[in-house]
This record gives sequence, structure tokens and C-alpha cells, in this order.
Amino acid sequence: MRIKEGFELRDIAGQQVVQAFGLENIDYSKLIILNETAAYLWRELEGRDFTETDCVELLRKEYEVPPTILADVQQIISSWRKEELIAD
Repeated sequence: MRIKEGFELRDIAGQQVVQAFGLENIDYSKLIILNETAAYLWRELEGRDFTETDCVELLRKEYEVPPTILADVQQIISSWRKEELIAD
């Protein structure tokens, strides 16, 4: 999967926010606020293909993570899919 073109992570008033830009996203009026962990993943994954396993490995390198991290990654990816931020 891959983060779709036309979305970028910005710091707005101390919040990590995904914002749409470009003509292909002209009807996308949402701002998606990411927590610190999701924002870290976004920055690391932007511009490349990735899998759930890649996400888990990135988080293991950066944080002390619980054994349930795969379920957390699946939840993040599910929410990004729901908001149409990633493509398979």
C-alpha cells in the first residue's frame, strides 16, 4: 500500500494534521489530526510502498512497543483507508 498523492502532514498550532492539496482533492475538505505515533509513521512511509510489517518494524525501532502493536498498526491503517488516505 501507499499514501496517496495530494496529502501532506503539517504542523498546525502544535497539532499534526494531514491536509489535502491539488486539484485531484478539491472536494476533500477534511483535516485529519494524527497522534505522535501515527504522525511518525506517516513521515516514515510517505513516498514509498509499505506493508503492515514495515509499520511494525518502524515502530519497534522508534518506540518500546507492546506485543499487541500489530493490532494498533491495523487500526491506524484501517482509519487511513476509511479516510481514503492510502491506496493498495
